[in-house]
Amino acid sequence: MSSVADQLTAVMHKTARLIELCNALQEENDLLKLENQSVKTANDVYRNKQAELEEKMRVLKLAKSIEGTSEKTLDIKQKINDFVREIDKCVLLLKK
Repeated sequence: MSSVADQLTAVMHKTARLIELCNALQEENDLLKLENQSVKTANDVYRNKQAELEEKMRVLKLAKSIEGTSEKTLDIKQKINDFVREIDKCVLLLKK
């Protein structure tokens, strides 16, 4: 039969091993949290880009729907293009 000292030593070794495992799991958890945040950030960027492209597509569809050769139509197209450029500038400023 093991003595109390042997049992205490075994418990100490097992406790040390559990602490090592806990630390390793904590490190892995921290890495996974960082990776998760990175994926969320990338997802946000892609959603913003998608919204931006959908807005451009909407503006282009609008421009095509009013497409014509009259001077008024050309003026409207120019204004729309100016708005799109201004929106693009604002988006770039927001990304910085």
